[in-house]
Amino acid sequence: MSRYPNPELKDLPDDIRAKVLEVQDKAGFVPTVFLALARRPAEWRAFFAYHDALMLKENSGLSKGDREMIVTTTSAANKCLYCVVAHGAILRIYEKKPLVADQVAVNYRNADITPRQKAMLDFAMKVCLQSNEIGDADFTALQAHGFSDEDAWDIAAITAFFGLSNRMASFSNMLPNPEFYLMGRTPKVK
Repeated sequence: MSRYPNPELKDLPDDIRAKVLEVQDKAGFVPTVFLALARRPAEWRAFFAYHDALMLKENSGLSKGDREMIVTTTSAANKCLYCVVAHGAILRIYEKKPLVADQVAVNYRNADITPRQKAMLDFAMKVCLQSNEIGDADFTALQAHGFSDEDAWDIAAITAFFGLSNRMASFSNMLPNPEFYLMGRTPKVK
């Protein structure tokens, strides 16, 4: 159980309630993070504005699956159950591979992913665990797989942002919704 009680939907500011209801309509449930962070509306707005800027960016060399792969892999390194389960579910859906999230969470180097994705995750993991050691060779390795300097920025920004998210979820004992565990593993019931 979360260390902090979630606010009631009816008690949220109108703009936040509207966004939460939009997500509920699309997903069929309200992901825990939307209510857990809503206890502080100004922080909720800033968090989701930056989340959307990174994860919904249209002009990028990263696919939606790539972004979720970064989140799942680095969240596993940060031992964040919520983000591994929630973003792993989204990753399975985007990549249309029911095994990929578990593979990258445990050991992306042995996962059924492309060499390009492995290079991307090598960079993300270095940002996650040893950002002070990033150097020209790391950018050269990304460029060899077709990534631009702007793509490197996106990889780093996603990794750093979810480092914050991982720590907030872990310290507050934010638990993943049960719905996430089966998403992308079993056919969707229509």
